[in-house]
Amino acid sequence: MGVDERGGVMATDFFWAYTDEPHASRRRQILSQYPQIKDLFGPDPWAFLKITVAVLLQLWTATFLHNAGWLKILTIAYFFGSFLNHNLFLAIHELSHNLAFSTPVYNRWLGIFANLPVGVPMSVTFQKYHLEHHRFQGVDGVDMDIPTLTEAHLVTNVVTKSIWVILQLFFYALRPLFIKPKPPGMWEFVNLIVQVTLDATIVYFWGWKSFAYLILSTFVGGGMHPMAGHFISEHYVFNKDQETYSYYGPLNLMTWSVGYHNEHHDFPRIAGCKLHKVKEIAPEYYEAFDSYKSWSQVIYMYVMDRNCMGPQQDEESL
Repeated sequence: MGVDERGGVMATDFFWAYTDEPHASRRRQILSQYPQIKDLFGPDPWAFLKITVAVLLQLWTATFLHNAGWLKILTIAYFFGSFLNHNLFLAIHELSHNLAFSTPVYNRWLGIFANLPVGVPMSVTFQKYHLEHHRFQGVDGVDMDIPTLTEAHLVTNVVTKSIWVILQLFFYALRPLFIKPKPPGMWEFVNLIVQVTLDATIVYFWGWKSFAYLILSTFVGGGMHPMAGHFISEHYVFNKDQETYSYYGPLNLMTWSVGYHNEHHDFPRIAGCKLHKVKEIAPEYYEAFDSYKSWSQVIYMYVMDRNCMGPQQDEESL
């Protein structure tokens, strides 16, 4: 989905690109010129501690609100819990690249732990589909991080775009089940059992309001929320010559530097805490790209720009 250059007509289709995905070739060029970037490869030594603090703080907040009124719960969920749960969602993204421990299974267990305040089991399944997003970026029917043509045809104006943004987590979660379902494996069942056990424990000891706080934190944090702007900013096309966009703003401090998205796709083996060093070492490869300083502005641009519908699609999907 992208811009219709005819001007007066709303775009209802993707940009269809006929060139190779750019990140692998740029990675080779950068490494040939700056081999020291390989020294940045490897896990974040503070990942376990950061995740543990966020998980415990969010679970404690949920129990603290067990007798609170619904307006208070919703307010705290939007202005506080949403930031924690979105942080944990992006921690799961980091763990899908094995960037907390060198041993993959430890990352998987930590991902299941980070999943707990999210309320819905998703860490193991996310890894399955997200790694395909890196290998097959923009390929229709394979890359589940991007919308479908059906979404492009339905989401065509300010009202439908606003609804889509509010509900985008549902689209993000359900899209793979309809487009490219994969049979669950053992780890999905482990993720499910651990998550359901935690959810049941919360409800049994503290009640439905505590559980609702966790679910609301996930839902509002993935909708019309500043941190959720990264879903749109990363690959939605405002410049038809560019597939991936970076964000260089303060929310990187709370989102595992996912805003350094060109850098991340170029070097997915570098932890978020070190991605800024890639741009510092090889600035000429990134400074010419369009980038963002506000995810809230990105959401506004997406909703209001009648020509912007979504990401660029690659020729393999034709």
